[in-house]
Amino acid sequence: MYFFRKKDPNRPESFNLKVMHFINALAIIMFLAGIIWKLIDVFFLKK
Repeated sequence: MYFFRKKDPNRPESFNLKVMHFINALAIIMFLAGIIWKLIDVFFLKK
């Protein structure tokens, strides 16, 4: 299966792939932060 393969040491490092993973992680973190902020807003800051 693809997910359980070992890393190929002969494969070159790709800058574009690193940037893509960074942007993807940043998007996930921002999404979770938005959900947490909305929950805090609804349950603790309601007027």
